[in-house]
Amino acid sequence: MNPPRSGGETPSRPVGKAPEKGYDDDRTTAPAGPSRSGQKFRTAHASPYINETRPLKNAMGKIILTGDRPTGRLHLGHYVGSLRRRVELQNSGEFERIFIMIADAQALTDNADNPEKVRQNIVEVALDYLSAGLDPARSTLFIQSQVPELCELAFYYMNLVTVQRLQRNPTVKAEITLRGFAEGAAEGDTTQRQGIPVGFFTYPISQASDITAFKATTVPAGEDQEPMIEQTREIVHKFNSVYGQTLVEPEILLPDNAACMRLPGTDGKAKMSKSLGNCIYLSDTAEEVRKKVMGMYTDPDHLRVEDPGKVEGNTVFTYLDAFSRPEHFSKYLPEYASLDELKAHYRRGGLGDVKVKRLLIAILNEMLDPIRERRRHYETRIGEVYDILREGSAKARAAAAETLADVRAAMKINYFDDRELIDGQTEHFKLKTEN
Repeated sequence: MNPPRSGGETPSRPVGKAPEKGYDDDRTTAPAGPSRSGQKFRTAHASPYINETRPLKNAMGKIILTGDRPTGRLHLGHYVGSLRRRVELQNSGEFERIFIMIADAQALTDNADNPEKVRQNIVEVALDYLSAGLDPARSTLFIQSQVPELCELAFYYMNLVTVQRLQRNPTVKAEITLRGFAEGAAEGDTTQRQGIPVGFFTYPISQASDITAFKATTVPAGEDQEPMIEQTREIVHKFNSVYGQTLVEPEILLPDNAACMRLPGTDGKAKMSKSLGNCIYLSDTAEEVRKKVMGMYTDPDHLRVEDPGKVEGNTVFTYLDAFSRPEHFSKYLPEYASLDELKAHYRRGGLGDVKVKRLLIAILNEMLDPIRERRRHYETRIGEVYDILREGSAKARAAAAETLADVRAAMKINYFDDRELIDGQTEHFKLKTEN
């Protein structure tokens, strides 16, 4: 039985066949343009096109690498921040290969004492990937720990980065605070975790190995990941300058829609986070979505319907910015032609929060219904899900092994394959013996 199809899919292009118009819809070569959801993406550079002067271009074509840590089910923040766009890029047919990683090894850097949490959530993330529309025939879904070549690459890259440089990475600083790590925490202080694990501290290097192993040209990610991608580029530059042109420099693909940069939690806090309990999950039922939206943070001064309200900082309107489309108004709220009209009415007063929240509930459930349907399909086929991950991991390992071979050759540590080395030393010791 075939799984339900995701909406708006385009016919897949055979692997290896060049697109008719060589533009890179994702991050590096494609001009930014509207997606089906109304969301736009942009590169981190002024030009929407790939920087063609980077040290080494990928001769294989345009390649995506992205992924998520399996610490829980994926939520709407993941969806608008990256997952929705991954599906669109997959269906565009403009990429040679797409690698989607379940980053279990990275998740263990701050969950080493609870590996079962990571273990159980691998299938949850895989189910969210498949239900959102990622197609294993067009995207390689794999588990990070099943590709040991990534660890070896990270080991070599560690020699190219200083401790001081890692300490300056703002994303690392923010994540250390978020995870509650602290150097020199007082004994018995249960509010902070003792020390910073080396694996967690060196996460940017691990990420660089993930990206470069697959010769990724494009990394769709949120704005908070820009420092991490920049550090990857630094590692690429350093490696290529020392050992010769070997690694491909990646570019980050950012959403243009500000509401999609980082979706706030339902409580209005800056970040939607599992630990804060302010998430709407892709797998939530329609009733769970209704309850969460009805409890959403709005304008605390909008006490009565007739009171003027603030749209800025109002979580409900932030979500409408991220998810609503013009056709939603004719369908669910025909008295308004657009979101701008709805905002104007709210600002001048006379529009209650409940009415706006009901609109958002309808929009979210319409979007999530096909995702729920596909999840129900795969939940009855867990063995098939693991088969998809096993096959994807094998493909990912083969790709990473090719890059590792290139890296070893560039570093001249491919001793057994280097016939010039063996023959040269054979001749050297032969002459030495004869003399």
